[in-house]
Amino acid sequence: MTKLTIRRPDDWHLHLRDGEMLKGILPETSRHFARAIIMPNLVPPVVTGDQAAAYRDRILAALPEGAAFEPLMTLYLTEATDPADVAAAAASGLVKAVKLYPAGATTNSHSGVRDFDKVRPVLERMAEIGLPLCLHGEVTDSDVDIFDREAVFIDRVLDPIRRATPGLRVVMEHITTSDAVAYARSAGDDLGATITTHHLVINRNHILVGGIKPHYYCLPVAKRESHRLALREAATSGEARFFLGTDSAPHIDALKEHACGCAGCFTATNTLSILAEVFEQEGALDRLEGFTSLNGPRFYRLPPNEAQITLTRGAPVIYPDKIQTGAGPVTVFDPGFPLHWHVNN
Repeated sequence: MTKLTIRRPDDWHLHLRDGEMLKGILPETSRHFARAIIMPNLVPPVVTGDQAAAYRDRILAALPEGAAFEPLMTLYLTEATDPADVAAAAASGLVKAVKLYPAGATTNSHSGVRDFDKVRPVLERMAEIGLPLCLHGEVTDSDVDIFDREAVFIDRVLDPIRRATPGLRVVMEHITTSDAVAYARSAGDDLGATITTHHLVINRNHILVGGIKPHYYCLPVAKRESHRLALREAATSGEARFFLGTDSAPHIDALKEHACGCAGCFTATNTLSILAEVFEQEGALDRLEGFTSLNGPRFYRLPPNEAQITLTRGAPVIYPDKIQTGAGPVTVFDPGFPLHWHVNN
């Protein structure tokens, strides 16, 4: 196959930041994607409907002229979140999900949840109205190894939350383990799971062997090769519960290449070419559209996009190494192999 036409994809987990960074990297997503679930972990975080509306307006103002892109807004769940505000923001059509960060789990997550019992009223209201909960699925206990935090979260936090809140629709975001794949498959239609581009490509050796590679450092951190292979099998399986959430997370190089470098891989620029390469390697190009363009809308109860894009296979695509922004340069994720699939809007 040398040509593939699919519905225009969506990104169900995206960091756009704000200010000069937003202006610099938004075109990298709007070039190929029609919609994206926008992460709310700004400083300060987006915790109310009014704040989400203001952030959406800043995103729309930063779009390149002629771009067709819809930001799907989320609220940052805190222990003080008002269930009524959440319900009102959802009823207005503005907010499509609420994001739960365990406090201290990742970038700008210090306002997140420590006592999960304190957010139970919000979760119960979300279950009533069908609003999805997006979860960064890692515990932050100091006695839990960083490579085990996802598996422990499933047992200690996720499963108890779901059992205590029947009907709550949950997205396990950026899953990284065979444990998460198995748990997602054990549940019903009220549980979905996003998989990033970079976790289909790298394992922990890519970060550590031959010297520390800061641009491969992300949270959740990449795991063993057996887990990467489990993710590839899940993503290319055609199962509706798995869909694309890039977790594309820009940081300027000065903050990545640092004594305490920030977590995140910036993949917005070349994600579709990488995914086409991965799906081709797995003999599953016919399932790429489901993963990128159909399964996510189905879970979020939104129509798939009518517009289409075409990918053509040819000589390797040359993507920029860096995106220059007003905040500083951002390094584009390097998959480590040639990309032969060109994206034609």
